[in-house]
Amino acid sequence: MDREYNIVIAGAGGIAQAAGLMLAELSEVIPNLIILNRSLDKAKRMADWIEKGTSRKIFIECFELPEKKISARLKKTLLSADILLDCLPGSLAPKMAQLAKDFSMHYANLTEYVSETETIKKLAADAGTGFLLQTGLAPGYIDVLGNHLFQSFCKKYNVEKIDAIALKVGALTRHAVAPHYYGFTWSPVGVATEYLKDAVVIRDFKESNLASLSERARIIINGKTYEEDLTSGGAADLPMSLKNKVRSLDYKTLRFPGHYAWVEEQLKSIGKNPDAVNKLQEKMQAMIPHIEEDQIILYASSEGKDSKGIRRKIEVSKKILPQKIGKHRLRAIQTTTAAPLLQSAMLLLESSAKGVMLQSEIETTNFLNGHFIKAVYGEISLEL
Repeated sequence: MDREYNIVIAGAGGIAQAAGLMLAELSEVIPNLIILNRSLDKAKRMADWIEKGTSRKIFIECFELPEKKISARLKKTLLSADILLDCLPGSLAPKMAQLAKDFSMHYANLTEYVSETETIKKLAADAGTGFLLQTGLAPGYIDVLGNHLFQSFCKKYNVEKIDAIALKVGALTRHAVAPHYYGFTWSPVGVATEYLKDAVVIRDFKESNLASLSERARIIINGKTYEEDLTSGGAADLPMSLKNKVRSLDYKTLRFPGHYAWVEEQLKSIGKNPDAVNKLQEKMQAMIPHIEEDQIILYASSEGKDSKGIRRKIEVSKKILPQKIGKHRLRAIQTTTAAPLLQSAMLLLESSAKGVMLQSEIETTNFLNGHFIKAVYGEISLEL
């Protein structure tokens, strides 16, 4: 552990906590942590939680995230920082990206929000440091895996185009009851947003927008039946990068059967409303509990014909449960989101990246075999 980096974590919620603990406990480098949060007390509680969760000695400094003016002490700290890991709500992503640019830090975020991502692409286009966007679970890991399966298929079967890439992830509870068949394991506003904003897909080799929740179907993964439907954001930039190479590509969110029908009922009662995201969030939060014992189900496949005209398919599926990191037990959504964020951070810190880097530009083999990724997702066959 001879490499040492000053790492800013913006936020003090569940993913930020997981990222800090995993850096402290699992990192192959020396991480000095700087926690930025609107509530200084919450930042200090996060620091204390991390210190109690690891046997390693780690330097942690906490600051209140300023609305406008940055103090001299914080300015000095940020000038020495190497990277900013943005774990704040997606609406704040452009502000955090600007902060990273202003202080010449690398930047990595998690948000699936499309408009905020486009804003960051523009402001970071001429940056002297690297900005790796949408680095969580979905978007994030699932897109690197999907791109890897595309490359694997083309090389293995000696083709340049394929018929379909399917990407599916569900952040689910262990059990589900009527009428909603769901429990919150992450941000309610994130769930409501992905249900209502358009999904970007590939259809007939062209990038296209489709309404979320417009292509419901059933799928059996490892013998268990789930429902899948289109939701926004999860495909990252793959529809743009793989158009003309894939006939059909989409990201769908997995749910227990019955959940999407319940959501549909709520949306009918809301009707056409400019505040539909908040209205749906309110309805869900009124009935759906938050549950700690979660699981992540993911599935990715590439399908098409080989050079001899025989139809082929490559599939990967995983089920990830809560995991003990150091002295704390983390929920599956925490580890599966934080691990790709941290792997992306290492990619930036150990490269000369400048400007914006998107999911399709990540070298898939090294990433999927990365230290943080393997600790959470395990190994997959990485042969190309």
